[in-house]
Amino acid sequence: MKSSISLGKIFGIPLRLHYTWFIIFALVTTSLVFYFPGDYPTVERIAFGILTSILFFASIIIHELAHSILAIRNGIPVKEITLFVFGGISQITKEATRPNTELLIAVVGPLASLAMAGIFYGLSILLAQAEQTLIADLMQWLAIINVILALFNLIPGFPLDGGRVFRAIIWRRTGNYHRATRLATKVGQGVAYAFVAGGVVIIFVAHLWLNGLWLIFIGWFLHDAARATYQQTLLRDSLSGVKVRHVTDYSCPLVSPELTLESVVQEYILPTGRNCFPVAKETLLEGVITLSDLKKIPRTRWDTTTVQDIMTPVNKLKIAYLNQDILSLLQEMGKTDHIPVVEEGKVIGIVNREDLNRFLRTRVDLEMKLRP
Repeated sequence: MKSSISLGKIFGIPLRLHYTWFIIFALVTTSLVFYFPGDYPTVERIAFGILTSILFFASIIIHELAHSILAIRNGIPVKEITLFVFGGISQITKEATRPNTELLIAVVGPLASLAMAGIFYGLSILLAQAEQTLIADLMQWLAIINVILALFNLIPGFPLDGGRVFRAIIWRRTGNYHRATRLATKVGQGVAYAFVAGGVVIIFVAHLWLNGLWLIFIGWFLHDAARATYQQTLLRDSLSGVKVRHVTDYSCPLVSPELTLESVVQEYILPTGRNCFPVAKETLLEGVITLSDLKKIPRTRWDTTTVQDIMTPVNKLKIAYLNQDILSLLQEMGKTDHIPVVEEGKVIGIVNREDLNRFLRTRVDLEMKLRP
């Protein structure tokens, strides 16, 4: 994710910080400076405001970790946890296969937040008794915000935790995952519209522009998130049984590692308009060369530079296989735009992101049309 910063791993799960997180961090810190009693020095209130914000986001990480750890224990991979403007999100790469598993994974996050609220509240009481008023206020605020976090996530607005709990309940009662997902999505979008309407009322009736705009923003986000999650569900279902061989470009020419760059341009790039070629010796994959690689070399050196000099060698490539599930390919592809397809060590084609995206869009559009 280009718009985020890696913070390392927690329990083997990558943790990333989206740039929008700095917006909410600044807003929370600023509001906390004014929340703490004004008879304390400004520098001290700022320091405690920053500390409280850090602990708040640590609470969000614990909330997301609860989801992620339980998902992993149930055999569901977690790609990463990302902190952003609305808090955090665990990128779970596939859905639960049973409603009870979905219910447990969804509810454990709010339960973790309530547990954190209890811990912070207990610490606030102990610190107040020890006459550590400012730190006690800090702990009390954290207790309150964790309760709010738990309650907000329990709103039945899919894909919030509450929306997933709602889907799990409908799924369990009907035995129909698609129907439960569709109903949860509609309810989630209804909740989103309610947030937007509430924001408009607050703006024009109470004249609280900031609060109103914030509610509208949350509603807009929930609406888009519900729709995107539903589309992802349809996509996963539509790709069931689809293999890499269905999206492989078999007509992509193979280039020799001994060719000069000038020859590649004249014989392959200009005639075909392609920007990526597998490099092979007698169909045995040696690497991949792209137009971007070639552009890094000065034009005056194209006659003396060979493909082998600038290609990405095979040991640094991601490789796909004909009978590989396309869902696993999507998980592995990441930022890679081209993946060679190999069978018994021989390269037989390539998967291009552009072709793959077009294939996926077509499948989703058809699923949306064909679903009742």
